[in-house]
Amino acid sequence: MTINIRHAQAAEQDVVANLLQCYLHDFSEFTPVPMDSRGRFSYPYLGHYWHDPQRFPFFVEHKNQIVGLALLRQDKEPATGKQHMDMTEFFILRAHRRCGIGRGAARALFCLFPGPWQVRVMRANQAAYPFWQACIGDHTGGHYVETTEPRARVFNFDQVNQSST
Repeated sequence: MTINIRHAQAAEQDVVANLLQCYLHDFSEFTPVPMDSRGRFSYPYLGHYWHDPQRFPFFVEHKNQIVGLALLRQDKEPATGKQHMDMTEFFILRAHRRCGIGRGAARALFCLFPGPWQVRVMRANQAAYPFWQACIGDHTGGHYVETTEPRARVFNFDQVNQSST
């Protein structure tokens, strides 16, 4: 199965915004997501992805069609200052779920950014937890640390540079 990860260009911000509407609709099942006066879900950080050098917007493509998105950011652990790549948002359209696209896209994204990674999964999003646990477990050969916070499960692992293995 061919999965393409493509950087979303600034001119494609409206496409990302449209996909975010689907994502935020799904996400509203787990937590309140504000809507504006036009009935659109709000995502206040979207514009930052084309101005902040620590943020990275991507499309997930399959068979030359956009089937999802990923928003990543370089972040710091507040207590230690240690940097890691954060899977801020990850979304695959429902019609393309459960066929390996999400797992393949996540693995491809991990490989783009060698080093420490963090993936947070809201505890209320019970369907996402087994996906991420299996995906990260398979990808790392079980070499990850999982912690639990009041509202989230957190996976931390190191992505080894593929060219050095």
